[in-house]
Amino acid sequence: MTLAERLSLYLQLTRLNRPIGILLLLWPTLWAVWIAGAGHPSWHIVLIFVLGTVLMRSAGCAINDYADRDFDRHVKRTRDRPVTSGRIAPREALWLAAILALIALLLILPLNTLTLLLSVPAVFLAASYPFSKRYFAIPQAYLGIAFGFGIPMAFAAQQGSVPLVAWLLLIANVFWAIAYDTEYAMVDRDDDIHLGLHSSALLFGKYDVAAVMSCYAITLVLLATVGQMIVSGWFYYAGLMLAAGIALYHYSLIKHRQREACFAAFLHNNWLGAAVFVGIVLDYLTRTQ
Repeated sequence: MTLAERLSLYLQLTRLNRPIGILLLLWPTLWAVWIAGAGHPSWHIVLIFVLGTVLMRSAGCAINDYADRDFDRHVKRTRDRPVTSGRIAPREALWLAAILALIALLLILPLNTLTLLLSVPAVFLAASYPFSKRYFAIPQAYLGIAFGFGIPMAFAAQQGSVPLVAWLLLIANVFWAIAYDTEYAMVDRDDDIHLGLHSSALLFGKYDVAAVMSCYAITLVLLATVGQMIVSGWFYYAGLMLAAGIALYHYSLIKHRQREACFAAFLHNNWLGAAVFVGIVLDYLTRTQ
């Protein structure tokens, strides 16, 4: 196998060719970075958290493919992934994940002790999430915590503490993750039943669409509460209103439970996260004028 071919396989393994997972992890991290920095975060902090997000998401994908290698071969959508197809050895996937996680650790070494301490549960959550589908009825909630742990770390890095507003942001991210990953799970519902895996789509059953929309609503209410706590202006709430409109659009996509439409809704959550972020940025910019 040539070097170019192996690099292509690593690209597939870490999903760098499909950045939606990175974006869904990055937006809530950036929400926290901007709020913790009162609209003026240190740019080295921004760079550290952006690069750390990419590295940890990539490491998580490698671990996920290692954990799911015996399941992926039975699902049409995943049977060609590098590990389950035998093109990358399981041990090699673990080594790649370890290297990426180590580089992410090196990035945060210049930060304070609290941030370093919080990196321990962050790594544990990222590494253990792929196995949660075997034991938890709603692994999407576990995903929300894993995807959102950059939030308390961002506050720790800039404020030296993790205030209540950080935990509310984390909880909001958990409900957002349940919403968008349930849409994703609606695509794989039949395969999950066949393989004996847990998902929120199976747990919610015929109420899956209602559950998704309820989680969107809870997310937006929690974000509005955060807005009150940080005394936000109308740009912040305009961002939330735009996000609410996007969530309603997702309802139009998932209400008939068609696979392609549910997957499109999942992918479109990138714009919901972006809408909230733009509202936060514009709100702080107008405060300084």
